[in-house]
Amino acid sequence: MLHTCRKCSSFALLAISYYASMLSAATDSILTSLSLQDPESIVSNGSVFRMGFFTPNGSSNRYVGIWYDGYPDLNILWVANRRKPIKDSPGMMMISEDGNLVIMDSKKTLLWSTNVTNSGRSNVTAQLLDTGNLVLLRSNSTHSGEIAWQSFENLSDSFTPEMKLSSNARTNFTLRLTSWRSRSDPAPGTFSAGINPLTIPEIFVWNGTEPYWRSSPWIGQIVIGFPLLKTFTRNGFTVEVDDDRTYSFSFSSTVGRILYYVLEPNGTLLQVYSGKEEGKGRGVSWSSHEYECDVYSKCGPFGVCDTSKSPICTCPRGFVPGDLDEWNRGNWTGGCVRKTPTNCGSSNSSTEDDGFLRLEKIKVPAYPEWSSSSKDECRNRCSSNCSCLAYAFDEGVGCMSWTGGGLLDMLKRPNAVVDVYIRLPSQELGEDGDSKVILAVTLSSGAIFIALSALFIWMRMKKRRGMMMSQEAILFPHPEDTDKITEDGDTLIPENFKFQDLKLLSFEELSRATDSFSSSCILGQGGFGPVYRAKLVDGQEVAVKRLSRASGQGLVEFMNEVAVISKVQHRNLVRLLGCCVEREEKILVYEFMANKSLDAFLFVPLKQRELNWSQRFKIIEGICRGLIYLHRDSRLRIIHRDLKASNILLDEELNPKISDFGMARIFGTKEDEANTRRVVGTLGYMAPEYAMEGVFSEKSDVYSFGVLLLEIISGRRSTSFKHDDDLHGSLLGFVSRNLHLFQHLMRLFMPSCLSNFQAWKVFNEGEVMALVDPAISESAHQAEVRRCIHVGLLCTQELAKDRPTVSTAISMLNSEIEIAHLPRPKQPLFMDRELTHDINPSVWSGGVRSINNVTVTRVEGR
Repeated sequence: MLHTCRKCSSFALLAISYYASMLSAATDSILTSLSLQDPESIVSNGSVFRMGFFTPNGSSNRYVGIWYDGYPDLNILWVANRRKPIKDSPGMMMISEDGNLVIMDSKKTLLWSTNVTNSGRSNVTAQLLDTGNLVLLRSNSTHSGEIAWQSFENLSDSFTPEMKLSSNARTNFTLRLTSWRSRSDPAPGTFSAGINPLTIPEIFVWNGTEPYWRSSPWIGQIVIGFPLLKTFTRNGFTVEVDDDRTYSFSFSSTVGRILYYVLEPNGTLLQVYSGKEEGKGRGVSWSSHEYECDVYSKCGPFGVCDTSKSPICTCPRGFVPGDLDEWNRGNWTGGCVRKTPTNCGSSNSSTEDDGFLRLEKIKVPAYPEWSSSSKDECRNRCSSNCSCLAYAFDEGVGCMSWTGGGLLDMLKRPNAVVDVYIRLPSQELGEDGDSKVILAVTLSSGAIFIALSALFIWMRMKKRRGMMMSQEAILFPHPEDTDKITEDGDTLIPENFKFQDLKLLSFEELSRATDSFSSSCILGQGGFGPVYRAKLVDGQEVAVKRLSRASGQGLVEFMNEVAVISKVQHRNLVRLLGCCVEREEKILVYEFMANKSLDAFLFVPLKQRELNWSQRFKIIEGICRGLIYLHRDSRLRIIHRDLKASNILLDEELNPKISDFGMARIFGTKEDEANTRRVVGTLGYMAPEYAMEGVFSEKSDVYSFGVLLLEIISGRRSTSFKHDDDLHGSLLGFVSRNLHLFQHLMRLFMPSCLSNFQAWKVFNEGEVMALVDPAISESAHQAEVRRCIHVGLLCTQELAKDRPTVSTAISMLNSEIEIAHLPRPKQPLFMDRELTHDINPSVWSGGVRSINNVTVTRVEGR
């Protein structure tokens, strides 16, 4: 009997073990006998990916999707039922009677199916692989584990390692990404991305059927002009061509880091990364639309786009705008046309052959034709073909040439490595005989004039050189003098820092450009002086900031701004074009911003309606991206220290650009925070640890960003909030112990504290719309507003360690994670202090105050 029981016990243990192993094996699969019901999920074998039910931010619909397991800030990578959401919950995913993987709602309504032909549901399994590929497997007497369907052949908006983008021009087969319709709606949007196999493979983004962006030709492991993309991948990109001439584009996974691409609803292709170093947060290392010129064929046929110029579109030599009126209005899509027809094929035997105009470091035009010719052969082939418009040569690609109607999508970019040679008639190049005669006559008749003018020019140049040398002595100091540029002992500019590619302008030239600094040219008043609208001799429109002698900004701050901003370039940072230092004058020349600064919209009643909610959210994202670049992505780590609404400039399309780097600080690679005895900044935006102790870091900028975020939502300055009796009382216990210090702190913190309190109050009570600017209450999306207020409160927490980084903040703003799962912000500064007295705070003036071991040495408000 005992023996029998032992046998039974052993059998039971064996059965339990068997079923436990089956259950474990099934955690990455959906079986015919095991469906997936909301809110259940499955995880790939290596716990890399998870598939389950989710609700997009701002929506009540349910979907089945795939995402990276354990990385809540990252995108939903794939959505099954993106066209038909689950409205009647709970939904389920299961193997149907006909052997398909299907999604149904609670009423058994079919919403989605793999829609493949199967012999039945027996021996059919759906499995989530560690590549993120969801596969439908079927087994029979002849095949074991055959893939009947896979998600990698039914893409959504994300491109992960081992996926393939494919295309075949002969069969019209394409495998593309398709954007979401909006952040809250995974339904297919208007944008798609894929590979164009017509000539040399390139990645394209299309808006409907029209190209919206393209990369450049693929040259092995990278595409021309995009070396950055290779550095983030282990083995670069791969393009395969099968016997059927199907091109497939893929990339390898990275070691210890997640990396993928996502096509945003607005058509921007982003390279997203995450890892342990980022705290599993979401970072963006590359964007297809960093600059205005990245829009496909921005300047039309034969036009060249250059973001460093104004206007950004120009016609090459030998070409003129096709429609001058439209061109002058800023509509450049008509492009450029030849001034003179080419000579090739001309019946006039006396006409000389065409030549080629060299355009240096250009993104090569779209749709090149390829051959394996040498550089000389490449030129000769194009020269002998009258239909050839241009050619280019690259060692990695070979010969590229263009025929047809026009050269499209040419732009100047700093990392371009290819020169393009455009066919021009010889007379446009000055190579024909008549031109030589004219040139000789001109030189002869001008010789006397040149001789007579030489002395005058020499003396003029000598005088100007003296002024320029004085500028260079200031702006390009000897290395041993660099360490003298300090901020009360804090070195602002790294040792041996050199200024390059900076245009030095004379005071006389800028005076003419601003009509002698006329008040009619003033755009606004900056923290250190007026800003003028000006037009330089070459016609470029610029903004000129003339530093006031009484402003308090000296050579240190001026040098600092030049040092910082001349070394950074990003679509969300204002560009410094040049400067002037003569006598006591210090002048900075920036790119012109048509819509001035953000505060001119936010705080002016008649202008507030011009910024609807979607535009404000776009501005918030842009400011985030600019700060991420300063803090993490540029080769210099930069802390701005004076982020505020008036320092956010807006271009014609209301894209934000961070400006005014006079107070910025360059950090070393191993430097996380610094201390200063000279606190500078704007009242209401300064972080507590900075104003009280002089300690600043990335988190100081995060605090300022949080205040700015709440201002953008409310349309009110942080200084406009009035405290109520409850808050007023809560400060008084603290006041009675630190009276003098509090008088100063009231001036520094009360504006932001009160705005934070008001935001925290409506957030806590669930009445988020009470904080929203009435001018945009109709367009504001409540879920997005609540998320923004949540992030704003996290950014303005009292302790720096409690605040997120900017990259984490933008991840939380764009995440599909429900708000309830985000960290809860702590109560605002001073809110929980004890009440005892009443006080009328007075304005604190300079000097040294030491109360309870807290010392304020010097604070300068702006």
